[in-house]
Amino acid sequence: MIPSSTATDRTPYALDQPLPAEVVVARGAWLGYRRYPVFGWRWLRGRSLIFAVAIGAWALLTGWGMGMMASDMRLGLLSGLHFFGGFILMSCVGPLFATLVRHRGWPLRRERIGVVLAVLAGIVVAYFADTWASGYLEQAVAKTHGITAKVKPPEFSPFVKAIVATVNVAFAVLIYGALGGGLALRAYFRELGRWQDSRQAAAIATLQAEKVRSELRLGVLQAQVEPHFLFNTLASVRALVRQDPAQAEATLDALVDYLRASIPRLRDAGAASDSTLLDSTMLDATLLDSTLGQQLDLCASYLELMRLRTAGRLSHAIEIDPALRELPFPPLLLISLVENAVKHGIEPRPGPGTITLSAERDGDALRLRVIDDGLGLQPGVGGGLGLANVRAQLEAHYGDRAEFALRSRPPHGACAELRIPLAGDAR
Repeated sequence: MIPSSTATDRTPYALDQPLPAEVVVARGAWLGYRRYPVFGWRWLRGRSLIFAVAIGAWALLTGWGMGMMASDMRLGLLSGLHFFGGFILMSCVGPLFATLVRHRGWPLRRERIGVVLAVLAGIVVAYFADTWASGYLEQAVAKTHGITAKVKPPEFSPFVKAIVATVNVAFAVLIYGALGGGLALRAYFRELGRWQDSRQAAAIATLQAEKVRSELRLGVLQAQVEPHFLFNTLASVRALVRQDPAQAEATLDALVDYLRASIPRLRDAGAASDSTLLDSTMLDATLLDSTLGQQLDLCASYLELMRLRTAGRLSHAIEIDPALRELPFPPLLLISLVENAVKHGIEPRPGPGTITLSAERDGDALRLRVIDDGLGLQPGVGGGLGLANVRAQLEAHYGDRAEFALRSRPPHGACAELRIPLAGDAR
């Protein structure tokens, strides 16, 4: 049965170029032609050469034997030529017709019908070629024994004759079909499917490699956040040791609490990056294993540290539906926005300040806001490492499906807003 296809489909690859290695069924010195598409010119040339060598050797032996038996080398030469010509026509005419059809550039369905009809036409030609060559060889064999008259075949009943004729036709079709391109038809019909499977496998491998590169790059970006935060906190503790030892001790306690919550997850993600480079699904699951609730808790620990560092000037609030806490959320993304609000909003502005974190569903997305009532946007704010990290992480996780905005919030302060796809739409 001829596989169906749309009327506008055509062979999507060049017929004169080698197929991908994983598409080729058999390889070897003698089967090198099978590296090319079936019924392509290079395939036909290689196949015909192999058949010509094999048939030529057989024809040479046949002609030499006939000449020796008849003591007539001219008869042997003509016998060998008839043998060679007959078998070459039997084996190559069908593939030649099919090759001519395939290079017409027809829609795939029409091409496949044409190829089948071409091979069938080749079988008809093979029958006449065999009849021609066999007839000559029968006469030549008779001459080698000095027989000039035809031998009268035995008489059979009509029923036996019908059976013999059916068997002969079936055997002839089988032989002519096998030699004349019938076996190649199977490879022809399976070729496109193997090529499509190869392309799909290559595309999946490319996506997996890109996923691994993205996640490794993401790990580097995330690693840039922690030293920056730690150095600032330790510098603050160092200043407090002499001025207010109790405050320094409380700050260290808060820092320890924060590190206990954050460092093990970073270590797990790093280990996964090292051990699952060839499994992007596992790597992606590890790095996206954190939840929004965990990231909010980390931010709360960080803000408590900042409250101690700023001698109580900073307060914070978290406004979120508890049901959203279990949603997957990229690690160390939210804290970058919180740190940016502290550094550029609260710390430069005298007096108390508040940072509010909120999260809500927005259709098929999650919308988060980090709002501060600090100094507001100043020239140069928005181009630093922290916000560059945010944009890079969003690109790595979601491509162009995530949104990020940083804007002023009159009369003072700023609002950083994220809108990211809900679970299942990450890249």
